[in-house]
Amino acid sequence: MAAGEPWRVSLHGGHSGEFCDHAESTLREMIAAAADAGYCTFGVTEHAPRTEEFLYAEERVLGWNAAYLQKLFNAYVSEVNRLEQEYRGRLQVLRGFEMEVVPQNSYKTWMSELRSMRLPNGDAAFDYAVGSVHFVGGHQLDGKQDAFEGAIDFAGSLEALAVMYYDQVAEIAEVLKPEVIGHFDLIKKNIIRGGLDVSVLSSSLVRQAASRALNAVQQAGSILDFNLAGWRKNLGEPYPSAHLLREADSLGIGFCFGDDSHRPTEVGAGLEQGRTFLLENGIRTVTTLTKQLDGNLKREILPL
Repeated sequence: MAAGEPWRVSLHGGHSGEFCDHAESTLREMIAAAADAGYCTFGVTEHAPRTEEFLYAEERVLGWNAAYLQKLFNAYVSEVNRLEQEYRGRLQVLRGFEMEVVPQNSYKTWMSELRSMRLPNGDAAFDYAVGSVHFVGGHQLDGKQDAFEGAIDFAGSLEALAVMYYDQVAEIAEVLKPEVIGHFDLIKKNIIRGGLDVSVLSSSLVRQAASRALNAVQQAGSILDFNLAGWRKNLGEPYPSAHLLREADSLGIGFCFGDDSHRPTEVGAGLEQGRTFLLENGIRTVTTLTKQLDGNLKREILPL
């Protein structure tokens, strides 16, 4: 793979088996893979901890609890900051995390507190955050199919669930104003994989909800994660779909690559395919974040 091309940036990924139950390897191995993949910037965005009622079934099997998730997250903060310093001059590692929208009545305060975490020396623990929606009404959307079916039952219909999902995306953009909005149309994952009626995503109600969410992203000034994981999850397309991509572009929303990597073999996977997809849809640039000498981030628009 060619190295050193400025557009080789991922602002969503780097999950590792050290801190995430459904990932593999160490964070060091993930960052080393990013350097080998020719990335100029690699944003590491481990998942925020969740409260007891939102533990994944797989985490419960492992005997994990909310206190353990918080312990893992604290260890992640220490490790990503150590590795960011170690890799300076070779790879720009951005220290981030992926916000959650649970619990519904307190996530806004909790995620803001995490975002403002400080290191023992007083420096900021994070450079940026990705705002992602994995839950609606407390029901997980991207896990096992039976959990998704439970979310449909909660919403009353698949169409109603999709509208609620996009309303939640709009809310996280409006309330938290994250630097990046993750996998914008994640709702399609278990619709496609479960063989459900994918045409519901084209209904007028769902399209209106998606448009409202895109306008919220634009108003928040967030970058849209052009997430490459859809291809490796056999969805036949990335997140977001082409029509949403073009609508976002018409609003002046910038895009960044996100490999959403959870193991070293996924670091950089789909990057060339994603570049081609963007160009075919009239997108000629990506937006990235660059850390300045004073520690602040600067947005940069890079040609593809």
